[in-house]
Amino acid sequence: MNPATESVSAPGTHAAVAPASAGFADLRDEVQIASLPVSGRLPDWLSGSLVRVAPAQWDVGERTLNHWFDGFAMLHRFQITDGRVSYANRFLQTDSYRAARDSGRIAFSEFATDPCRSMFKRVQSMFSPQLSDNTNVNLTRLGERYIAMTETPIAVQFDERTLETAGVAYEAPGQLSTAHPHGRRGDGAMLNYAARLGPRNHYRFFVLAPGARKPQVVASLPVSEPAYMHSFGLTERFFVLAEFPFTVNPFKLATSGRPYIENYSWHADRPTRFQLVDRQSGELVRVFETDACFAFHHVNAYESAGKVIVDLCVFEDASIVAELYLGRLRDGAEVGALPHLERFELDIAGGAVARERISEASIDLPRINYAANNERPYRYAWGTGLDGGSGWFDEIVMIDVEERTAARWSEPGCYPGEPVFVSAPDARGENEGVLLSVVFDARRGTSFMLALDAGTLGELARAEVPHHIPFGFHGQFARA
Repeated sequence: MNPATESVSAPGTHAAVAPASAGFADLRDEVQIASLPVSGRLPDWLSGSLVRVAPAQWDVGERTLNHWFDGFAMLHRFQITDGRVSYANRFLQTDSYRAARDSGRIAFSEFATDPCRSMFKRVQSMFSPQLSDNTNVNLTRLGERYIAMTETPIAVQFDERTLETAGVAYEAPGQLSTAHPHGRRGDGAMLNYAARLGPRNHYRFFVLAPGARKPQVVASLPVSEPAYMHSFGLTERFFVLAEFPFTVNPFKLATSGRPYIENYSWHADRPTRFQLVDRQSGELVRVFETDACFAFHHVNAYESAGKVIVDLCVFEDASIVAELYLGRLRDGAEVGALPHLERFELDIAGGAVARERISEASIDLPRINYAANNERPYRYAWGTGLDGGSGWFDEIVMIDVEERTAARWSEPGCYPGEPVFVSAPDARGENEGVLLSVVFDARRGTSFMLALDAGTLGELARAEVPHHIPFGFHGQFARA
């Protein structure tokens, strides 16, 4: 394993570092701002909108939702036109959010929060579960539709221009799904995974055509105790499932009366398993095993010389889930579990697994030049890192997976979100374009949209928002 060579870009001031905890405060105001103050200069070619979905409210009446992942979804839209930037934000009008808003109480089960229910209601929910539609994790464009998603099967459609909620877009074929679908080359169909729980449990892969509302199951694998899987990999021939030993007994999930994620157990003595599924036939090709580990996010996967290469943002175990409970984050507790970019080489013929850490730089919320390099060899991954000493995501990181080097952008007291890559028109290089990130400036208690040169991490511009935007997860750029 070659050690990473670290280069650091830190163009900010030397002000005292402010804590990140204020980034978990509720944001309840919905605003429309025609023009944000912009410093620097955005590229002339950059035209379109950065749309993000994020949790924005955790306090409901006298209760507080338990986990960062539980907050009610809010859309944020930065419209870029001729170097100017406008901003709007709006809550997704989901059943989960409206019930809490109108009644002042938590009505639906979320990731780590369960409503106070009688035993009769708990038993009743086994037969008619109230699955949350709080789609606060990610969004995608499917044909002409914009869709917000979470890990339940319910996806919510919205209007990209007005941010108005437009109802349920589709329901995945199972009780659990991911908010990280892939796009199918050629026709733009959505490919995704779901877990079907019942007397017999199955992992299912499904496809949803741009104009369709009912998914088509294309592969199904039996499983006794499903693993928690936040994303999956895709190559030109295979679906790639990374099963971490963080699993759930479906009967316990249905009967325990505990919040969803608290029914999962970590098994350090069990392996991580990779399953390759043929995209054409739906058949399981091979199962691979390696040491126990955990990840939320796949970075990329591709085939090379008889091997499948799978790159993940890897944690040593699943303790990161407990570290993201809201109470400890609001109290200023640091995150100690660090994710690293690791490569797993799966030998299709021999069944062996080779594992390598690509960089010592921490990285999660990863992005690549998806249109050009998903399912294919790639060189650059961008994400957020935790190596700045604040105990929270305080850097934007670029890792060169060929040279095994890493570069960073950081500014004291600033906490960037996922960097979204936007390729330049007629780009020749994989990293020729712009990164867009929403950054919380804890020194001022406000946020800004940051634009960086994707190749150098040099700052191009920032657009200031007059309030804070709570820490979130994912977004997409829609070209004008």
